[in-house]
Amino acid sequence: MTLREDVALGGRIAAMRAGGLALALRGDPVARLMHKPWRHDPYPTYATVRAPRGVVRSRTGISAVATHDLCERILRDRRFGVRLADGRQPFAPEEGQSLLEPVDLSLLGLDAPDHTRLRRLAQPTFAPRRLEQYRDVAETVTADLLDRAAARGRFDLVRDLAAPLPITVIARLLAIPEVDADRFAAWGRALGSSLDGVRSVAHAHELARTTSEARSLFESLVSRRRVEPGEDVVSQLVGALDAGDMTIDELVSLAQLLLVAGFETTTNLVGNAVRALQATPGQWEALVADPGLAAGAVEETLRYDPPVQLTARIAHEDVEIDGMPLRRDSGVLVLLAAAGRDPEAHPDPDRFDLTREQTTPHLAFSGGAHYCLGAALARLEGTVALRMLAERMPGLRAAGRAVPKTATILRGPRRFPVAA
Repeated sequence: MTLREDVALGGRIAAMRAGGLALALRGDPVARLMHKPWRHDPYPTYATVRAPRGVVRSRTGISAVATHDLCERILRDRRFGVRLADGRQPFAPEEGQSLLEPVDLSLLGLDAPDHTRLRRLAQPTFAPRRLEQYRDVAETVTADLLDRAAARGRFDLVRDLAAPLPITVIARLLAIPEVDADRFAAWGRALGSSLDGVRSVAHAHELARTTSEARSLFESLVSRRRVEPGEDVVSQLVGALDAGDMTIDELVSLAQLLLVAGFETTTNLVGNAVRALQATPGQWEALVADPGLAAGAVEETLRYDPPVQLTARIAHEDVEIDGMPLRRDSGVLVLLAAAGRDPEAHPDPDRFDLTREQTTPHLAFSGGAHYCLGAALARLEGTVALRMLAERMPGLRAAGRAVPKTATILRGPRRFPVAA
């Protein structure tokens, strides 16, 4: 971008942030979710939206729903999608970069029939036989990471376990040779940060650089797989590309989505789980006594403090949400994390209990047509990490304050010092 374009972009960002902050200071709950200090602990704001109706109309122009019932209904309602009713991208400016959806992340921004077509092409990636292969990788990688961490005594849970674990699995999934884990993780963080929109001119440049580098890598992989196909995801997608079932742009954006979703979901899941287990009396000790409870700890984390806090939907026709009218092409935030703390669905919802019997399924992986394709893989990686942590480091304890990510949609620690 030129200097003039940078100045114009900076002005748009400043105006948008100032307007949002002004609304947040005046008590608008949707605006508060986008700004500190409220976004560091969004659960009081979620409770405000839940009571008394479970739905609010924000002065930002976007409504929000926070009860489990309303969230699930909207996710499954075919009158809602992720694009405008005529198929155009929402929030797209007439000129210049979109500040709210700056990166194409494939399935996240598509409705049927394109969403259905690409989802079908990606589905074999997460077939049960493949998941068992990923389990072996996850266990081997986790053992190695924990051996290194144990030798140090004190370590950063995110940098030394929660981040490199999914990065290594993704590299195997995509069959990327000699992956630079730090660079790959930086890409995942940058692309994941795009979900909250553009924060600054520097952030816009970082996103442009990351998408360019990622595209170069994936295009190179496509060329290699044409010559030497394998059992990996890219080889499978190259077959679809050459058959005319998808374009190169769709392949690259789908690969970027696999990187973001596969990395951020597991990294945040492990970080949030250990933080909750350590902060709630008796919970870490219960997991150490029975590491088989790791799967339950994963499910409780997904309900109590999920990696993905919210998603958005667009009304494709005039609808009514619990008595509140919503016009065609109006946006609504579906507060997935708020649904997990809804007392009508989950008794005593603000208490973390890894032995909880969840009679009402949580919505951490969304629902309906956009239910997360990688849910089973995230569960597998999270369960392996927590089980092996409890087995190999029973004396694990926090060794400092967990530093949260600067984000609204993706929630998890950026740093979390611990001691074995």
